[in-house]
Amino acid sequence: MMNIRRRILLQGSLTAAALSAAAGAGLLVPGRVLAAWPEKAFKMKTMPEMLKELLGAEAAEESGDINIKAPDIAENGSVVPITVTSGIAGSESISLIAVNNPAPLVASYELGEGTEGFVSTRIKMGKSGDVVAVVKAGGKLYSARKEVKVTIGGCGG
Repeated sequence: MMNIRRRILLQGSLTAAALSAAAGAGLLVPGRVLAAWPEKAFKMKTMPEMLKELLGAEAAEESGDINIKAPDIAENGSVVPITVTSGIAGSESISLIAVNNPAPLVASYELGEGTEGFVSTRIKMGKSGDVVAVVKAGGKLYSARKEVKVTIGGCGG
């Protein structure tokens, strides 16, 4: 029994020492491992300038090939389930925008080549309004929207 505890203690100590040495040498810098974050786009307040900053174009064409699955009435705005499916061939990215949020851009997903155009997540909505899904495919932007009514706000109210 004593040998097992001793081995666990030694193993934990050696692991902690190795991680400390790696961190001290600058090998474990979180900024280098994290994905790029388009901070400027997330701070934009209007959709055209946000789309220009994030995806390179100011307007998106309405498309019936994008399906947004979201509740008609969300009882709690802090956890609104959203699922977006894109039937557009060659979808490169899917971005979610809650138009009436203080920071409208909620999420943006880059899709790898050959990836199915599908995203499912939960978003925060401060008040009722449209949820817009913007899909980039073939250098063009396509969008679809769905109105979601929020009974209890999730962005501080």
